[in-house]
Amino acid sequence: MTTATTKVSPAAMLVHEENFQKYYNPLAKKADKWRGMLPKGHHCMFGDFPSDFDIPKTRLKLLGQSTLTPRNAPVSARSAPGGGVSPRTLSPTKLHKTGGANFSTAKATPRTEFPPPKAGAHQKRPIQPTEFRRFYDRGDLPVQIAHRGTANLISWKVDIEKLDYHHYLPIFFDGLREKEDPYRFLAVQGVYDMLDKGGSKILPVVPQLIIPIKTALNTRDAEVIATTLKVLQTLVLAGEMIGEALVPYYRQILPVFNIFKNKRLNSGHDIDYSQRKRLNLGDLIDETLEIFEIHGGEDAFINIKYMIPTYESCVLS
Repeated sequence: MTTATTKVSPAAMLVHEENFQKYYNPLAKKADKWRGMLPKGHHCMFGDFPSDFDIPKTRLKLLGQSTLTPRNAPVSARSAPGGGVSPRTLSPTKLHKTGGANFSTAKATPRTEFPPPKAGAHQKRPIQPTEFRRFYDRGDLPVQIAHRGTANLISWKVDIEKLDYHHYLPIFFDGLREKEDPYRFLAVQGVYDMLDKGGSKILPVVPQLIIPIKTALNTRDAEVIATTLKVLQTLVLAGEMIGEALVPYYRQILPVFNIFKNKRLNSGHDIDYSQRKRLNLGDLIDETLEIFEIHGGEDAFINIKYMIPTYESCVLS
């Protein structure tokens, strides 16, 4: 069964945005993998190489630094022309500001004042491999990509209504923090499809979704947070009592909301042409909190106010 939509799906929108950003920084994804911010895939389509296989190191060549001399090279190599260390600095007979007499007439070296370190509340965290990636690589998920002309779709090998939501829905929610296709596309679109067809099956699974949601928000990645916020809005509106079922878990979800609540795009006098993509975290957080309050029952506002003191009610006002 192939899910058809009349507009660009949220998962396809992520693919379009990534292709657009590649024009500005085509090696951004590879750089994140080198720094350990994103999980690396298999070495090839057949899996990883044996442990005793010498994997070619092409990272320095890609960075244009293949001419650097290794640190463990001998001193003669490093002191050679182009080695980066001059013989003058290695001479033991040159004494400069070392106090060769009983007292020194040289001026004291000024102290270097370092600024206080940053808290790093908005800094990205490394994204660990997800359960969705592991299950998809093993072939245990009943989904595949249906390639189309303008935007791909997701094909389900079984009816969505017959799926075990206690098993599959947390796995798909865990894949929300993926940033590499096809994992991201299948996870995001799969979540929307399951929430659309779930009905009464969604409410009993809400406690199992809290840890994947909290893990996705704690990555502090703007793209992942925006995707998770949109999914949270759809989750609350997917059925009755789901908003009230989320109230006891506000302590796990809302701290990241409080950190990014004021993170808005200040375009000045320019025009923001990407409003339809809904990538502004401040606006998305406000929308999500309003939906939480409206559909969370009588205790929703006081719990939101406890975690986010600057929030103002959209119902009482």
